[in-house]
Amino acid sequence: MTEAASIYPPLQQRPVKNTICLFDVDNTLTPARLAVSPEMQQLLSALRHKCAIGYVSGSDLVKQQEQLGTPSILVTSLFDFCFAENGLTAYRLGKPLASQSFIQWLDEDKYKELVNFCLKYLSELDIPIKRGTFIEFRNGMINVSPIGRNASTAERLEYEKYDLQHKIREKFVSALEEKFGHLGLTYSIGGQISFDVFPTGWDKTYCLQQVKAEKELSGTDYTTIHFFGDKTDKGGNDYEMYEDKRTVGHSVTNPEDTMRQLRQLFDL
Repeated sequence: MTEAASIYPPLQQRPVKNTICLFDVDNTLTPARLAVSPEMQQLLSALRHKCAIGYVSGSDLVKQQEQLGTPSILVTSLFDFCFAENGLTAYRLGKPLASQSFIQWLDEDKYKELVNFCLKYLSELDIPIKRGTFIEFRNGMINVSPIGRNASTAERLEYEKYDLQHKIREKFVSALEEKFGHLGLTYSIGGQISFDVFPTGWDKTYCLQQVKAEKELSGTDYTTIHFFGDKTDKGGNDYEMYEDKRTVGHSVTNPEDTMRQLRQLFDL
């Protein structure tokens, strides 16, 4: 995986024709917010010799660099397609594609109303612990975390258990849907501690238009699009991508399960 992208066959010459594998990141390629394993890196490199590979994540590119790249190797060189923020920030073969802006779509006044509501709700929320960075602004969405994104790995694990029992994020999303149902927003629970807010249609399926555009760029028509994700139940941030008629969905439980399924599917 640490080899330069130039050693891989051109997209149109990969042996498994017209096929791309797209991956969620947290709990699919890596443990949540942790670094990818050497074993996964090697398997993805072997897979990339057979077909195109890419990831699609709600997080921003900085986090994917931390998890999938190294201090000396850019994550954008390790995948054919990098879809940060569901593809609103995207790279193809290391080169950036056109991006979209959530705040321009929504407008400043509506955005402030949304954020102020979230801050008030968070201030009145009584949970065992709170840390910092409760709302993170990204190019194509906002990410809201009741415990705060500065929580440690151990604190994230404990909060995830608490959230599953008490439905903290689920209730928060219901309150937002009731208040802002007129804005055309989608609320997607993902990972361990947070949920994303973005315009309807800007979920992970947004990246598929860029995948399909490859036909005009290189002549490669991706008729088989495998997608691997862990939050594939309704309300999870992999659900729309998993269920989309353009993809072949694979539900996984952790990175080890992802590797097991890849070995079976592609004889790796």
